[in-house]
Amino acid sequence: MEHGTTALAPRGMDLGQPVIDTDIHCNVPNVRALFPYLSEHWREYITYSAFKGPVDTAYPRGAATSSLPGTSGPDGEAPGTSLKLVREQVLDPWNVELGILNCTYAVESLHNPDTAAAMASAVNDWMIAEWLAEEPRLRASMVAPSRVPEMAAQEIDRIGSHPGIVQVFLPVVSEAPYGHRRYWPIFEAAQRHDLTVSLQFGGAPGNPPTGAGWPSYYLEDYAGMAQVFQTQILNLVVEGVFDHFPRLRIAMIEGGWTWIPSLMWRIDKDWKGLRREVPWNTMPPSDYIRGRMRFSLQPLDAAPDPKHMLQLIEQIGSDDVLMFSTDYPHWHFDRPEEAVPAGLPAELRRKILSENARSFYRFDK
Repeated sequence: MEHGTTALAPRGMDLGQPVIDTDIHCNVPNVRALFPYLSEHWREYITYSAFKGPVDTAYPRGAATSSLPGTSGPDGEAPGTSLKLVREQVLDPWNVELGILNCTYAVESLHNPDTAAAMASAVNDWMIAEWLAEEPRLRASMVAPSRVPEMAAQEIDRIGSHPGIVQVFLPVVSEAPYGHRRYWPIFEAAQRHDLTVSLQFGGAPGNPPTGAGWPSYYLEDYAGMAQVFQTQILNLVVEGVFDHFPRLRIAMIEGGWTWIPSLMWRIDKDWKGLRREVPWNTMPPSDYIRGRMRFSLQPLDAAPDPKHMLQLIEQIGSDDVLMFSTDYPHWHFDRPEEAVPAGLPAELRRKILSENARSFYRFDK
């Protein structure tokens, strides 16, 4: 990343085949853009209360990681708010066969559950009408009011059968780890509709993003998010989510992945001595991770030597767990050739670029 440069919007690259991009961000330009998808009650509420929608964000404007220079619109539109720009800057130049929209609309930051549910439904209807209906290459992760899992399950049942909805979006920072039984209605509904669940970088439920309290700087929040992903993985496995929901699949989006081997080694080792505590876990934790979880490629916390990157993938023990992502419009690489690890064997490269996601999201059904 070359901060301070005048880098332009992401340039695509001929990767030798169409790709499936598992992390394209779309953003609601302003709360009034959702008015066509809200009832009169909520339009009046927003108008008279001057409510602007969720204001917490994991991607503050001005932070270098939030957007690549050049991804704003010609009239100053915020990055990710225009389908036209998404087509021009990511779908066409990257030869995207299918792209999954992840709208980071922080409904989890709203403490009024009725407001959160109404805004989540409006965002989902906005994505269906103004993105999915207009662009056949796009699929979407639906927003869910995760503070009240029963209301989230109702929203999943409302639109979960839509062919363009392929995933339930949850922010990785939550009020409690997602394996807790309070969240199981979400997983039950996702499994009922054969949707994957994704845990995405960020989240604003009101508690700190570290086990040691609030950090002081965005750098700590950003780099430290990998610890939150690891906490969620450990909890999902140990609480028995995958044992209780045998068809559930979970994607970890924008959390990195080079830490997977050390996490596997640690929890497998300790599980051997403590397994009597969790008798529902019928196999080592690493087997749940390899079998039921997938990870988006970006951000790529790359080892400088390609051979070390290959060693990491070998240590994970599976060719199936990584899925290509640009993470558009976030700024994780400068040159297109940095989007994919160098030196990958041809078959592994093909699987990462498209086939792992095709299988995981069951796009061939």
